[in-house]
Amino acid sequence: MSLLVTEHLHPAATGLDVLPGLAVLEHLLGAQAAAVQVVGQALPQIEAAAVLMADALQGQGRLIYAGAGSSALMAVADGLELGGTFGVAADRVLLLMAGGLPVDARMPGDTEDDAEEGARAAAVLRAGDVVIVVTASGRTPYALAVAEVARAGGAKVIGIANAAGAKLFDHADVAICLTTPPEVIAGSTRMGAGTAQKVALNMMSTLMGIRLGQVHDGMMVGLVADNDKLRARASAMVARIAGVEAGLAARALDLAQGAVKPAVLIALGQAPEAALGLLSETNGNLRAAIARGTKSGN
Repeated sequence: MSLLVTEHLHPAATGLDVLPGLAVLEHLLGAQAAAVQVVGQALPQIEAAAVLMADALQGQGRLIYAGAGSSALMAVADGLELGGTFGVAADRVLLLMAGGLPVDARMPGDTEDDAEEGARAAAVLRAGDVVIVVTASGRTPYALAVAEVARAGGAKVIGIANAAGAKLFDHADVAICLTTPPEVIAGSTRMGAGTAQKVALNMMSTLMGIRLGQVHDGMMVGLVADNDKLRARASAMVARIAGVEAGLAARALDLAQGAVKPAVLIALGQAPEAALGLLSETNGNLRAAIARGTKSGN
């Protein structure tokens, strides 16, 4: 088996363990920055992936994040944020990780070789789903099995790997290749490779959220506030978008049960039921709902 680039020694590796702390940190930071730069080479593929994700959620499909080890942690982190950031319902997102999601600090390495577990986990996937499979090497057995079974069942597969010509890409509808340089700590893909994966995942899901109408002028209007911090954020968004004072924004948010988009319309003078109707008519696009509500009110 050929040695992956992530297993090669970084030019800064020689004598790393005897360098002053600040010098070590400079090398680590430089490697992280280099890893981020690689993501720019995959922007067309990242856009294509975001389109697939948005299409799935606009239909009856789900998003499934899958992987093993540190790559799975990057994927899971993105999936867990979709509800709070973009209002994606929890039942529209599945998280598959070799060996199961950790409940403590133990994360066995042997589970990534279990292709049978990957195939069993993927058996619940169906046509219309989009599966985001993340693996630094692009050849992890668990991840490959998920991708293969998912695609055979009619799901779309987005493959993210840090190796050119990765086997994962043979099973991917969209292949995102992040050819990160050697790691400063050879083989520690939680570092540069993981950083590039996290950036790509963030960009994919953010563009997806924008395409779903969950972002308005850079604000996460798909948010449904369920704690004090989010209520303050949501109320500020309602006040800003509707151009009303804070008290009215807060009352509108209460009437909308913490949901920003209907609260904006309520603050603009719509009844709660009418606000929901406008959003239904515009597929949840707040800008379009505001325009339609304004037009109908004239």
